[in-house]
Amino acid sequence: MGLDVHLANVTVPGLAYICLGGFVVAFSMMSLLVKERLYINEVVLGTAFGVILGPYVIDIFDPRSWSTKSNAVTLEVMRVVLATGLFAIGVELPQSYMSKHYRGMLVMVVPTMAFGWVVVAGVIHGLFPHLTYISSLVIAACLTPTDPIICAAIVGGKFAIKHVPVNLRNILSAESAANDGLAYPFLSISIYLITETSRGTAISKWFLVGWLYEVILGTLLGAALGYAFSHLMKYSHRKGFIDRESYVAQYLALTFLTIGITSTIGSDDLLAAFAAGNAISWDGHFNQQTEDEVFSSVIDLLLNCGCFIYIGAWLPLAAFNSPELGITPWRLVVLFIAIMVLRRIPPLLLLFKWIPEINGWREALFSGHFGPMGVGAVFISSLALTRLATPHNPPQNQEELLASVLQPITAFVVLGSIVVHGLSIPTFSFGRKVHTRTVSLSMTLTNRSRGDAPDWVLWARRSATLPKEPEVSKVVSDVDVEKLAAETVEIGVDEDAVPQNAIEEVATQVPGKVVLKSALDSSARDSKANDQAAPDRQDTTPVEVENKSNLNRVERSVHFPADE
Repeated sequence: MGLDVHLANVTVPGLAYICLGGFVVAFSMMSLLVKERLYINEVVLGTAFGVILGPYVIDIFDPRSWSTKSNAVTLEVMRVVLATGLFAIGVELPQSYMSKHYRGMLVMVVPTMAFGWVVVAGVIHGLFPHLTYISSLVIAACLTPTDPIICAAIVGGKFAIKHVPVNLRNILSAESAANDGLAYPFLSISIYLITETSRGTAISKWFLVGWLYEVILGTLLGAALGYAFSHLMKYSHRKGFIDRESYVAQYLALTFLTIGITSTIGSDDLLAAFAAGNAISWDGHFNQQTEDEVFSSVIDLLLNCGCFIYIGAWLPLAAFNSPELGITPWRLVVLFIAIMVLRRIPPLLLLFKWIPEINGWREALFSGHFGPMGVGAVFISSLALTRLATPHNPPQNQEELLASVLQPITAFVVLGSIVVHGLSIPTFSFGRKVHTRTVSLSMTLTNRSRGDAPDWVLWARRSATLPKEPEVSKVVSDVDVEKLAAETVEIGVDEDAVPQNAIEEVATQVPGKVVLKSALDSSARDSKANDQAAPDRQDTTPVEVENKSNLNRVERSVHFPADE
């Protein structure tokens, strides 16, 4: 009697588990090398891995084949990842951040989004003349928001922590979270102008539904939920009813609860998730209870890896060359370049003076460049398809044409943004290393003779935005000793050239590194004697570092003389 046993059971879920688990395992094995040395995050690698596994290469992971309603699957996957990321950003912002920085946020978010929406729509209409300007506004609405997932993955990296000011990192994170939810009104007015018979009806619905019901109600509902649960958790904590692990679980539980309630009533679930995260940590109690926990970071890593593998396999690469729809590769490339140049950089260069968190045009230029498009764009485009008619082949009218070209155009821009923004930090890092190694050592005697400061001080980088005053002080507080020591080496200070009495070894905290001390004993005494002989003299250049709190935190003050 033969034994007929069928052991193999190859299924789509099984392949998905293998792909996701295998990628996370492989990435984790090399995470320190990839993220901390090469500055490449899971966004770029996950997308590339998804493309390889997708229907155009190996063809073992195809999200579009899972269901006849694959767009609904994509919509919900993006919704969960986005809402979780937005809730986490709201929690991790400094205490009461939105109340202290709302002016800069309003200036940075609303005019920038409106400008990018209108201008990008004009570029799309010019490159794809078969689309009306109103149809182009729908596509532009999908590309208007900054992606918070890519933003968090890059802004939270080692390079950004070392080289991007904390005020800029915070405002970029908050802006990316806020403008994802604010994409709803831009999308809704565009959809209403296409689907409604009169513009008056479209505008009235946009105001009542797009703004009051979706944005305002969603924000208030999310804030109310976060505020209520903040007090409930503090009460449970006082009574001894809740443990630390349950606090961390709220990252997911409250996210799901918030988006479940708001999406059920048809309100803005993304803004609600961000508002809930911000409200629950408003007084800092939630942050204190979850301060040393890493579970949220683990969840973010898993969700990010899974999401970008999904996006890589979801990308409709074949549709990037569809002449029958007016889509050709050269048009897509020109569109992407125009978006990179025109979408955010011009408005931020014009408005940065009214944004206190941005100091100077260089930070404005960086903020303008740093506007990635990713999960949010895929989510908004999937949401737009649910409000448009199902297209025939070929499309029968303008609405069907829009539904046919919406995701191919959005997907190409998303792919380009992942590559450009995901590799920006490695490019900057490589450029800094090349500059450091090839910098000329031929400093002139004139530069060396500025004041009585020791020669090694002349290697310190000077702020490009220092005002022309007799003496300028720039205070940088709350800098990690390890970071400061790393910066000391990076800026090219020759440790052998530093006077021995100006060095304090930090053997336990930062092995092998040095921290510059304030009074350069002998040099300071000479400087003091010179000052007594010539009290009006302003050409000394002391560099002061005060050690505080067991060398864990330091405050540094740098004084430079005025430029001639």
